Amino acid sequence: MKTTKTPAKTVLLVASGDLRLAANQQCWAAQAAMEKALETALKREGWKVKRAHAVNKKLKHGFIDSQKMGMEVFRGIDPDAPLIVAEAVWQYSHHVLAGLTTHRGPILTVANWSGQWPGLVGLLNLNASLTKAGVNYSSLWSEDFADAFFRDGLREWLTTGKVTHDESHVQDVARLKLSAADVALGQQVAAKLKRDKAILGVFDEGCMGMFNAIIPDALLHPTGLFKERLSQSTLYAAMREVSDEDAEAVFGWLKKKGLKMQLGEDEASELTRPQVLLQCKMYVAAVRLADDFGCAAIGIQYQQGLKDLAPASDLVEGMLNNVDRPPVKSADGKRILFEGEALPHFNEVDECAGLDGLVTNRLWRELGFPPENTLHDLRWGETFEGRYVWVLLISGAAPPAHFIGGWKGAATERQPAMYFRLGGGSLKGVSKPGWIVWSRVFVMDGALHCDIGVAEVVKLPEAETERRWQLTTPQWPIMHAVLEGVSRDQMMARHKSNHIQVVYAPNAKQARRAARVKAAAMMELGLQTHFCGSLSADG
Repeated sequence: MKTTKTPAKTVLLVASGDLRLAANQQCWAAQAAMEKALETALKREGWKVKRAHAVNKKLKHGFIDSQKMGMEVFRGIDPDAPLIVAEAVWQYSHHVLAGLTTHRGPILTVANWSGQWPGLVGLLNLNASLTKAGVNYSSLWSEDFADAFFRDGLREWLTTGKVTHDESHVQDVARLKLSAADVALGQQVAAKLKRDKAILGVFDEGCMGMFNAIIPDALLHPTGLFKERLSQSTLYAAMREVSDEDAEAVFGWLKKKGLKMQLGEDEASELTRPQVLLQCKMYVAAVRLADDFGCAAIGIQYQQGLKDLAPASDLVEGMLNNVDRPPVKSADGKRILFEGEALPHFNEVDECAGLDGLVTNRLWRELGFPPENTLHDLRWGETFEGRYVWVLLISGAAPPAHFIGGWKGAATERQPAMYFRLGGGSLKGVSKPGWIVWSRVFVMDGALHCDIGVAEVVKLPEAETERRWQLTTPQWPIMHAVLEGVSRDQMMARHKSNHIQVVYAPNAKQARRAARVKAAAMMELGLQTHFCGSLSADG
């Protein structure tokens, strides 16, 4: 395909979207509105926007909706032109990653500050994927593309080809002096993991184009973790071997625990009993396969492949991440598998979260703290009564131990049809107030890194929680988090994932100490580790 030279003061624009047509169509209006506001912002600076791919009137959207299409689009793009990747939606990073790896002009990723579809989550995944790939880029976000933060950043990018963000909240732990006791405990747990080794069960790699979520084997193996690459077809086949009686036993356990179920009869729009029973079979099958292959943690992709065969995996994932969960016997009925333990699950087969989740589980057990941990999407946030409160939200993998009321405070609701055609329930609840350690493992400059911070989970009025749910995805579990010592824009500038790992500690002091112990463990595993926010060696 022939490329043409881009005129002066013209920015090319591309938009990566979902692979699922229903999602692209439903979300297109928000994307079109964002692009119009972005065009206005650029016009104020004396620049024009040229879309690098047309809106498809037949498909009723203007997204790049496959890797194949992305490569075709980039073949026609002037490789030296300034390029904006504009995102108001969740997107599959691999749709545009190939083209961005060879683009020579300055790249700016932009998202609207909204929890709706959400572009912020798509932006963070794309940024993390570009970071792992070693691609230079800048990033901006805005509610209306008219605020001073955005205008100043856009002007800087148009002038210099990059945007400078404040990352003064980040400290390299290797330069700090941690207490001998914290270091010894972290190193002890990490050394045991490296010596004994452990298996991550990976049910199909690369969910939804998350290039950033795949840890290369050469980087993973020195930590003591090794992948057992399993197919989701194996999981589906194992589900068919689970008896109706076993599924009913799990269903009955959930009902007895007080899990609220919004059940209906319409398979296309409601959560039905047969959908939940299939999820119960998936749960039993997953635990049995983990036992068969000796997995210490597992990750189910679901979104591609399994979504065409079975209801959502999210209720399953939340159960797996909880210590108090339905018992599962071996196929011969002689053993209860992983009795008294959570079986850590890394949602959307995010291997960075898998490494983090397993290490956290073992460290917290050593510390004597509840080991339940999960990832969330860093979804969106707003100021409430003078504090910036993030909405951490995920599609249902959060454990009930995190919720106000535990199982009795949990509910399962049908997953949105545009993402989950065959339904299935989430595991929904409001996270209890308290202190957490948050973290993210990521790949940068060819090495494994880990960012660690602390946050306070706050309880908001019921009406405010409901308002935030309605602005995001009300079927999913929610956590209201105030990050300590990290501003909104610092977090967005630094965080290298759409996902954030969270685990509770008994109080603020214990959270800070646990974060230091975790940092020592991650460094012993060979990760370059960083404190984010007000953490310090002795704080």
